[in-house]
Amino acid sequence: MALAEEFEKAGNRFFRWRSYLPLVMAGLFLLALLDYRGRGTGGTPAGWWEFFCLAVSLAGLGMRFFTVGFVPAGTSGRNTRGQVAATLNTTGMYSVVRNPIYLGNAVIWLGLSLVLQSWWLTTIVLLFFVLFYERIIFAEERFLREKFGDEFLAWAGQTPIILPRWRQWQGAALSFSWKSAINREYSTFFAIIASFTVLQFLRELIAARQIMVNGLWLTIFLASAVIYVGIRLLKKKTKILATTGR
Repeated sequence: MALAEEFEKAGNRFFRWRSYLPLVMAGLFLLALLDYRGRGTGGTPAGWWEFFCLAVSLAGLGMRFFTVGFVPAGTSGRNTRGQVAATLNTTGMYSVVRNPIYLGNAVIWLGLSLVLQSWWLTTIVLLFFVLFYERIIFAEERFLREKFGDEFLAWAGQTPIILPRWRQWQGAALSFSWKSAINREYSTFFAIIASFTVLQFLRELIAARQIMVNGLWLTIFLASAVIYVGIRLLKKKTKILATTGR
């Protein structure tokens, strides 16, 4: 099999199974937790470093949130069965970078990996994302090229793959929809807070050899859980967050 076909086959396989990525990462984080010795925290259960790392991950969420709030239905979705694109997104975040969602994902995981202050964990996470998304992007762009032809080539020719070129920003074709963005990203927000809370708990359990629940992190987690449940109920039981064409 030619290399291009091999890349496309691997990319489509990774695309279908990408929702299981946290399970793959869990093993790496467990090894890093076992290697943790409280480096740079000064013994503080919830120091400034954790909140810096949380800010990094929330910046990644912000990229995702700002991206999906502009896009129409049938694009930038969470489908896993195959490539889907009703239209080609070329404005908004897609005018400065071709893969803003994947960039946001990488930044989220970067923030999580930095919490444990393990150089090898952060290095492996970044290398993994390069190899993982490189193949997914290859498969996606082959699909988009076949479907949209010259329109895709013109857009791809001036838009970076993963590092934004902010000076070429173009206003989005649709207005920003808070409802659509919240609908798509509220679960990601809760997953980030839950992950940081669990990491903080396990880190202190391993470092101090005793169960320690930091009050601030517990409060943040409970608040995010209330937000998650509230939005989920609104989404399932009402039409408050319903959007047309999104």
